Amino acid sequence: MRAVTAHQGVAEDDFLRARFYGLLAALLVAPPPDDLLRRLAAMTADSTPLGAALGRLAEAAAATDSDAVADEFAALFVGVTGGEVMPYASWHLTGFLHEKPLAELRQDMARLGIEPAPGVSEPEDHAASLCEMMQGLITGLFGEPLSLPEQKVFFQAHLGSWMPRFLIDLDKAPSARFYRGVAEIGRVFLEIETQAFAMVD
Repeated sequence: MRAVTAHQGVAEDDFLRARFYGLLAALLVAPPPDDLLRRLAAMTADSTPLGAALGRLAEAAAATDSDAVADEFAALFVGVTGGEVMPYASWHLTGFLHEKPLAELRQDMARLGIEPAPGVSEPEDHAASLCEMMQGLITGLFGEPLSLPEQKVFFQAHLGSWMPRFLIDLDKAPSARFYRGVAEIGRVFLEIETQAFAMVD
């Protein structure tokens, strides 16, 4: 998928939501390099649940480096047998990869004009890809930004049904250190999204 740019009609709060999805996508697709870790370490906490989670992620980023995070990422998501955590919707929903949830996602991708990035071998129901899709649907990357009711349908079908459980698994994974902070901001942010979508008709 392509880099995201803001659509002129996107409200500021929606663009901030999109940035959170983009951050989660960047952290779940590959280990962060040192420059991203430095930017994360510079974040400041506030008294909100999400602000507090970002503060703890900043502390985790300040306490590590790119080599250590790369090793952690490999243990969590790659590994000889697939890593400690499986970041795929099909696996969480059916126990197998490349199952019905992936087929349903591909149908929605075709309907919404979302094309996989060239050369990417990961199935499209990877957590990072789904966060990137939500980012693009909010900002208008794939055409006009989706309305909140349309965003809700996509979120409930492809993220809300399994990603909270994935983030709980990530938090509890034996190798998780920096990624415990990633799991926390993901859980808090998705809780906010779920509560907000519950108020959308």
